Amino acid sequence: MYTQSLQDLIDALGALPGIGPKSAQRIAFHILSAPTEDAQRLADSLLKVKHNTHFCEICGNISESQICDICSDTRRDQTKICVVEEPKDVGVIERTRAYNGLYHVLGGAIDPINGIGPDQLRIRGLLTRLGTRGDDDTVTEVIIATDPNIEGEATATYLSRTLGTLGIDVTRLASGLPVGGDLEYADEVTLGRAFEGRRAL
Repeated sequence: MYTQSLQDLIDALGALPGIGPKSAQRIAFHILSAPTEDAQRLADSLLKVKHNTHFCEICGNISESQICDICSDTRRDQTKICVVEEPKDVGVIERTRAYNGLYHVLGGAIDPINGIGPDQLRIRGLLTRLGTRGDDDTVTEVIIATDPNIEGEATATYLSRTLGTLGIDVTRLASGLPVGGDLEYADEVTLGRAFEGRRAL
């Protein structure tokens, strides 16, 4: 029905999360009818983000250098680490302006059905960070901000049990976040209130 190159583009777009066959087709035809400069800018942006964006060696957040801006910012509260599932969650929390500590990105959540256990996440990196604390920057609280769904709750429970022996306060974001929802879809007010009302696990 379509040329091979157009069908390849539709297939590639359809493989992206949240884009169904109809949306992929609309985007492909938009790109086809757009000026060549716009298509080139899109292609350049895709390659640039793949070449220049990496994961922070300390927290796992996205960065264009070895250490992300948050980890290298000495003005942030070094006594708190907020544990999130994905880098996109860092941006969501930062927009609330309710938190000024550090982060640790797990890279997902415990999901046995899909073969994701604690060893597939960056939990060992978190334990290493907590085990190498200095006298001047002792972490006193780990805030668990995983998604309020089954996988997120399982991850939070595992982390609370694992970290409970370290003598560090382990808290979880409070109510206000919808059960079964994703952190990235929560509005700033709801997420801010959840931070303010976090509770011990």
